[in-house]
Amino acid sequence: MVAVVAACGGPPPTVTPEPVPAETRVWPGIDVLLSDSMSLVRHARLGLVTNQAGVDAAGVSDVTRIRARGLELVALYSPEHGYRGEADPGAAVPHSTDAATGLPIYSLYNQNTASIASTLTGVDLLLVDLQDVGARYYTYFSTTVAVMRAAVRGGKRVVVLDRPNPIGDMVQGNVLDPAYTSFVGIMPIPMRHGMTLGELARLANAELGIGADLTVVPVTGWTPAMDLAEAGLPYVPPSPNLRSLEALFHYPGLCLMEGTNLSVGRGTDHPFEQVGAPWLDTTRVLAGLRAANLPGVTFSGVRFRPKKPGDAKYPDTRLFGIRLTMTDRDSYDPTATAVTIMAVIRAVHPTELQWTPAQFDRLAGNSILRTGLASGAAPEALMTDWAAELAAFVRRRQPALLYPRTGVTPTNAGVGTP
Repeated sequence: MVAVVAACGGPPPTVTPEPVPAETRVWPGIDVLLSDSMSLVRHARLGLVTNQAGVDAAGVSDVTRIRARGLELVALYSPEHGYRGEADPGAAVPHSTDAATGLPIYSLYNQNTASIASTLTGVDLLLVDLQDVGARYYTYFSTTVAVMRAAVRGGKRVVVLDRPNPIGDMVQGNVLDPAYTSFVGIMPIPMRHGMTLGELARLANAELGIGADLTVVPVTGWTPAMDLAEAGLPYVPPSPNLRSLEALFHYPGLCLMEGTNLSVGRGTDHPFEQVGAPWLDTTRVLAGLRAANLPGVTFSGVRFRPKKPGDAKYPDTRLFGIRLTMTDRDSYDPTATAVTIMAVIRAVHPTELQWTPAQFDRLAGNSILRTGLASGAAPEALMTDWAAELAAFVRRRQPALLYPRTGVTPTNAGVGTP
C-alpha cells in the first residue's frame, strides 16, 4: 500500500525565517509532517533514519523538532558515513548511542534485510529523512530500499519525509543495465535521475515488488526545476566530500572517475569539483576540453595535494589537475562532460589512465563505457543510445512522480562540437 500525504496548511510560524512570507517558502517533509500530518505518527513508537542533513526549513534538526512535539522517538538509524556524516566512504560504522538523547543509533550501511529487521523490535513506524543528491550512485536510495524491505519483514510502516532534489529535474546519462545492479546502482535509473527520494521510493516499491506500507510526506512550495539554492533551504553537506552545491552538480559525472586512477579531489578543499593525477599534462588536456566546446562549464588548470583522501589516491602528493566551474546549470550535462574529460585524458595519456574494471562498471552501469573509452572511441559514439534510454525512463517513472514536471526533456547537452 502506498499513500501520499497532501499538505493543506502552512508550518508553524515559529520556524518561519523572517522576512520571507510563509506562503512563499519551501517546506521539506519534516515541516509538513509536524504541521498538518501528525495523525501519521501520533501514538506511534518512531524510528528515524537520518543524519546531519535531516533538518527543517530553519536548519533545526529533525530529532529536536520531533522530541519537542512530544512524539515517542525510540531509535535512530544512519546511512553511509554515519549519523553525523563524518565517516569515510565505504567505512563500516558500528552501532552506537547518541550522547545527546541516549537513543540507540543503528548503522544501516551494507546491512542486509534480516539484520535491519532485527533492530525494529519496539518500533512501530520508520521515518526516513535523507538528503539524496540526484545521482544514481549515491547510496541513500539503496539504504531506503533496504529499510523498506526490512519494514515489510517486520510488519512496520514507512514514512518518507521528502526533500527537494538539490540539483533539479534534469535527466541525464545512461540507464543502468540490471546485470550491474549493486548498492551504488540499486535499479535501472539514469546517472542523473531528476527525482526526489520520495519518488524514488515509490518507484522502487512498485518495480522491485517490495510491497511496503509506504507514505510519502511531500515538499510544499517547491517545483522540481528548482535547485536547493532557489528553494531557499539550508545547505548541509549530506556527506563529507560533497561540501557545496557546485560539487553536487558535478557529482553525477565525476563520480564515474572513482573507478579510475584519477583523483576527484577527495582530501582537498574542492572535492568533486576537480580531477587530477601526478602525470596529468594540464596544458594538453585543457586544450582538448576547450576544443570540445562543452556547454555550461569552464575548465582551468590547478594543482592540489590530497590530505587523508579516504580513497587512498595520492595522499600527500602534488597533483596536476583540472577544475570545473559550472556557468549555466540549464545547459550543463555533468555526465557527458565526464565522459569527454576521460576521453580527452585517454587521448593525451593512453597508458597512464587506468581503470578498476569492476568498480568502474558498477558505477557506469555497464562495461560498454569503459571498454569504449579504453579503445579510444569518441565521446559522442559512447553516448549514442543514451537519449532513447532516458526517454523510456521518463515514461516509466511517470506513475511514481509526486510533483508536476513541465518541459522536462532528457538531455545529453554536454556533447560539444570539435
